[in-house]
Amino acid sequence: MDEVWVLLQGIILGFAIAAPVGPIGLLCIRRTLQHGPLMGFFTGFGAAVADTFYGAIAAFGVSAALSFLRGHEIAFQLVGGIFLLVVAVRTFRQHPDADEREAAAAPDSKSWFTGFMTGLSLTLTNPATIMAFIAIFAGFGLGGTLDRLEASTLVLGVFIGSSLWWMTLAMGVAAVRHRISDRGLTMLNHCTGVALGLFGLWALGMAATGIVGMATA
Repeated sequence: MDEVWVLLQGIILGFAIAAPVGPIGLLCIRRTLQHGPLMGFFTGFGAAVADTFYGAIAAFGVSAALSFLRGHEIAFQLVGGIFLLVVAVRTFRQHPDADEREAAAAPDSKSWFTGFMTGLSLTLTNPATIMAFIAIFAGFGLGGTLDRLEASTLVLGVFIGSSLWWMTLAMGVAAVRHRISDRGLTMLNHCTGVALGLFGLWALGMAATGIVGMATA
């Protein structure tokens, strides 16, 4: 029964970490509307894999990995910020008819893989993800106190919970797809592009603050 409780905790944690609307959530919504629920889900699934990776670091209390992430936080912010700006510009300029041509020209497997890699890359380069896991794990009294079986069970729960959120989001958005016109999709591209750009600028701003702080220390 202890393992079942740990699994449930992991599912709740994974769902809670994934649920806030951020860059991946916006991309999942957009790609579900324009390419279908599988494309949206695989974009989120990449984030779920990254969440699981960081969850494992926090659950097993891997001090060397934690030290590396903390020591290279500025680099992660720079890479993530630039990546977000590139995706933002491409998203803002994209039109529904161009999306349809792109989807028709590329095999589904390639499209799904592209979505997966985007979600994975953006989440892995977001230092806030691992910091959120560390904070939540500490708040729940989890992490280094777990044995190997419990830590593995918790990580499995994080994977299930995060994946469940992305599946729910993709299916929910797909259910209302037919109510949205091409003009609405164009507006969605513009709004998503602006939001992603703001996330990117915020990450770069944090990196610049860190660099200035190091220079003046």
